[in-house]
Amino acid sequence: MSNHSRATEFCLLGFPGSEELHHILFATFFLFYSVTLMGNTVIIVIVCVDKRLQSPMYFFLGHLSALEILTTSIIIPVMLRGLLLPGMQIISLAGCATQLFLNLAVGTTEFALMGVMAVDRYVAVCNPLRYNIIMNSHTCIWVVIVSWVFGFLSEIWPVYATFQLTFCKSNVLDHFYCDRGQLFKLSCDDSLFTEFILFLMAIFIIIGSLVPTIVSYTYIISTILKIPTASGRRKAFSTCASHFTIVVLGYGSCLFLYVKPNQRQAAQYNKIVSLLISVVTPFLNPFIFTLRNDKVKEALRDSVKRSCQLFKY
Repeated sequence: MSNHSRATEFCLLGFPGSEELHHILFATFFLFYSVTLMGNTVIIVIVCVDKRLQSPMYFFLGHLSALEILTTSIIIPVMLRGLLLPGMQIISLAGCATQLFLNLAVGTTEFALMGVMAVDRYVAVCNPLRYNIIMNSHTCIWVVIVSWVFGFLSEIWPVYATFQLTFCKSNVLDHFYCDRGQLFKLSCDDSLFTEFILFLMAIFIIIGSLVPTIVSYTYIISTILKIPTASGRRKAFSTCASHFTIVVLGYGSCLFLYVKPNQRQAAQYNKIVSLLISVVTPFLNPFIFTLRNDKVKEALRDSVKRSCQLFKY
């Protein structure tokens, strides 16, 4: 590509290795994707139909599962196509911008929702008598709408600023999707100021939603330790354990990936962390929330029994 021409499409390198390795990776990621879709869809359905799960915690969980489905569906189908077909995957400039925007917007919405879920657990454990008053249906719907709107509006300028750069060094992205750090590598403009502003925005979004989570869990742990009986402490902690596990996985991986002044880290490192965010965490979400939550397990068992009875007739 000439130094004076501007990229109108990008080539995604994807994963290195032989065709046999690509087929193995395709089968593995397709299995992960299928289980992710089925598991999170099951959570959404049982939260909607089971009366025992008609509470704020499970209302938020249903939206979190929807976000996990979107996270994987934005990234994995393109990655699977690249593994199945020979050669590099071609994606248009508009397609690349759309994928980047949706990926960042859904991720930001998820961070906002995890912060809300932490506050919900704080109210449930530390102020149980006022829980139904504080976390009423109007409040829950309002905070979920704000989370979604904030997530999508907050990423319009970062994506716009990224694609105002001129990509003339090459049109080959060493990644399996349109990653912002790799796009900066292709720019022949001075992007340091843009990268710094985007770094500050990532700090605001990730750390901003992490602070209420840390504060909430500080109070939660303090309250749980004051419970006199071991069974009481165990029961109180069990209501928070699933959310806390997702928080550690989600924030930990994204802090490594996005909260860096220079986003041009090694491509292989970037791919591994991206896989953790877009494949592993959404895959684990249904197992974490079903295996560690008695109400969800009971609702799931009852749904399976009802389904079996329907098939008998």
